[in-house]
Amino acid sequence: MTGTLANLVTTSWGEACHDLSILRRLFSTVGNNVFWDGKWDDIPNTTQGAAKAIQPLSPLFFNVHAAAGRKAIERAVANKGHSKVLGVTVLTSIDPDECQSIFGDVPRKVVIRFAGMLLEEGADGIICSPQELTILRQQPALQELLMITPGIRPAWAAASDQKRVMTPGEAVKAGADYLVIGRPITQPPKETGSPVTAANLIAEEITSALR
Repeated sequence: MTGTLANLVTTSWGEACHDLSILRRLFSTVGNNVFWDGKWDDIPNTTQGAAKAIQPLSPLFFNVHAAAGRKAIERAVANKGHSKVLGVTVLTSIDPDECQSIFGDVPRKVVIRFAGMLLEEGADGIICSPQELTILRQQPALQELLMITPGIRPAWAAASDQKRVMTPGEAVKAGADYLVIGRPITQPPKETGSPVTAANLIAEEITSALR
């Protein structure tokens, strides 16, 4: 049994090193313009260790949950290297009722509160649903924060488990700096076509909105 376990550990470590090597080549190829979407939600010491661990890859962004607290955010910022720290506020899969049960208030108010805390602790940006962008853009003190929005669903894509969504064009017009778009591109409806077609449609919508 001991020998089997030792072989398993050795194999797992070898696979991990191989995967890390692939990641390094990928990051090098794309010029480190990568968002490390780790969503860390842990104690300050663990968050600090995670921030240090990814620095050899030097991602453009990495994120930590605002709900992890001020100390965790502070440690992430202190160990961010050349990366930018983004704070996750309220997940886009959480509707107002669930937000009330978790955070004691509606998404709009919780997001504003978290955004203020993230700014105070030196974070570079926030991650929120596009539905909170308008109210955030009305807060002068928050304008220096980058605003990154998941929950992006083109009119032709299913919302799936996302609750607080907007189309790409709507999010851009509302003031998003970056859009996080996953399944509409990786798993587009059959009638839309391939992921490449889906990405092109979204790019056209964004370009139109920017005009």
